[in-house]
Amino acid sequence: MKNDFSALSKKYDLSTKRVAVLATDGFEQSEFDVPVEALKACGAQVDVIAPKSGTICGWDDKNWGKDRDVTKTLDEVSASDYDGLVLPGGVLNSDAIRTFPKAVDFTRDFFKQQKPVAAICHAPQLLIEAGVVEGRTLTSYKSIRKDLENAGARWKDKSVMVDQGLTTSRQPDDLPDFCAKMCEELYEGKHARQHA
Repeated sequence: MKNDFSALSKKYDLSTKRVAVLATDGFEQSEFDVPVEALKACGAQVDVIAPKSGTICGWDDKNWGKDRDVTKTLDEVSASDYDGLVLPGGVLNSDAIRTFPKAVDFTRDFFKQQKPVAAICHAPQLLIEAGVVEGRTLTSYKSIRKDLENAGARWKDKSVMVDQGLTTSRQPDDLPDFCAKMCEELYEGKHARQHA
């Protein structure tokens, strides 16, 4: 079933925006595909950034999912190239991506540059690694609630939370709310906030 983003695309013209989607193997298929589709429907240029070139493979329910082409590797990009960052979830993806120092630095730089960041499900694990959640209010998949609270975040059980340009959601069921807020924050642009 194809998602209908016509209302979103009428509301938010992102044709001047370039967005990085950072992931590696094991990303949650829907949490990657649906936000990318929403961004493209609103006219954004989307680059898939990964530690390796070629393709990365998703995780769909209980099996490996579909491959997605990598646009650029972490070695080839910096946060200054983009207007915003999207972090799909997935247990395997989120656990692996935070072990790459360049992924951590790349993510932290979006916060330093006050650019919108959207993270869903287990993706806030990378935000913990980047040291950017202290004092922020956000949500996530319930299993990492304590990790976020231990890192100084305030955790809420809501479909979507926005804190100074940081959009977070809990799980695939939240994708409609997540995509709407993600596009709204990108449309608004930079947000004054605490530096990382």
